[in-house]
Amino acid sequence: MKKILYIAITSILISCSSNKNDFDATGTFEAVETIIPAEASGIIKELNVEEGNNLKEGQVVGYIDTIQLKLKKEQLLAQIKATQSRKPDAKTQLDVYREELKQAKIDQQRMQNLVKADAATRKQLDDANSKVSVIQKQITALQTSLNISTTGIDDETQTLKVQIRQIDDQLAKSKIVNKVNGTVLTKYAETGEMATNGKPLYKIADLSSIILRVYVTGYQLPQIKINQKVKVFTDATKDTYKEHEGIIEWISDKAEFTPKTIQTKEERANLVYAVKIKVKNDGYLKIGMYGEIKF
Repeated sequence: MKKILYIAITSILISCSSNKNDFDATGTFEAVETIIPAEASGIIKELNVEEGNNLKEGQVVGYIDTIQLKLKKEQLLAQIKATQSRKPDAKTQLDVYREELKQAKIDQQRMQNLVKADAATRKQLDDANSKVSVIQKQITALQTSLNISTTGIDDETQTLKVQIRQIDDQLAKSKIVNKVNGTVLTKYAETGEMATNGKPLYKIADLSSIILRVYVTGYQLPQIKINQKVKVFTDATKDTYKEHEGIIEWISDKAEFTPKTIQTKEERANLVYAVKIKVKNDGYLKIGMYGEIKF
């Protein structure tokens, strides 16, 4: 009798243990990983990044050699100064003609008075009028010429200024600036190496919250919805689990075949739906770790 009772109790415990570990879905943890590239070409002079470092968005972590860029900028500044020095002194040149025009108008008025008094001939007045007209045309022609010359020099200067802005942009991009808050996962470059535009320098991910990607069957789909809270379990010891709270943040609207990581061919042949569950990370959860959920 005692033996029968012992077997019955043992069966119940085994059954309870089996139910306890009967999870609704299983998957692995992942995170949004960002690869930070070089935005300039040159020798990496400094790269203060190590795997496991926690970095802030906007943090400057190093820089790429900028000597050639600075020299190019100095050359362009000198070109601007030389170009501007060719700009004509419009005021001085026009003042000469304006003074001549002023004197010519005085002579014109004098001739008009003399003609009225019959003290000068009509031809003398015509000559005075003609001189005023000629000087006025000279002023207009000079003004047009000076405007064209000045505009050309200003356009040339503007082109050089655009090149300087391009240099300034390259100088800014020579600073290696971290783009997101997170933890450095992999470092791809070292100080002293050659960087080219677009070369990966390091990979970073925000691990404060981590994503568990699981797959559910069509039968399970009606049991879940966006923003639903679920229980997430990870291995703590050989026989125990650590529990976290997760929130469903995405459910695929397209069915797919079960991933090949599922062990049996029968299960791999099933159509399933991918689900992403956001879990606040207490530092225990790692990318690639297995996790299970219960709805």
